[in-house]
Amino acid sequence: MSFENINEVSDRHLHIVWTNSDPDTALNMVLMYATNALLNEWWDKVTVIIWGASQKLVAEDEAVRFEMQNAQDVGVEFTACISCANNLGTTQALEADGIEVIRWGQKLSLLLQNGKHVITI
Repeated sequence: MSFENINEVSDRHLHIVWTNSDPDTALNMVLMYATNALLNEWWDKVTVIIWGASQKLVAEDEAVRFEMQNAQDVGVEFTACISCANNLGTTQALEADGIEVIRWGQKLSLLLQNGKHVITI
């Protein structure tokens, strides 16, 4: 799911760095936009990076997980920062939901340094 080489990231690939633990923001921005961005072909690919406090929300909130599944069903990819997951104790819960848990620090830096499309919520 994640890229091995920055050249693999197209100009029509959006990465959303999701750090906010507010369920309203999760449901009414992150997940809604990610889903509609693919359904309406605003982007060819959308990857949501679950980072920090949002990981606890994902692990604990059934409504958020339900909407994440809907997003996955239309093609939104989800991945998470392994350092945060280990610190927050969410690694097993995220992996159980089929979310890729990897190191994201260097990859995020490469995205930003190469002018790729990244929004942070």
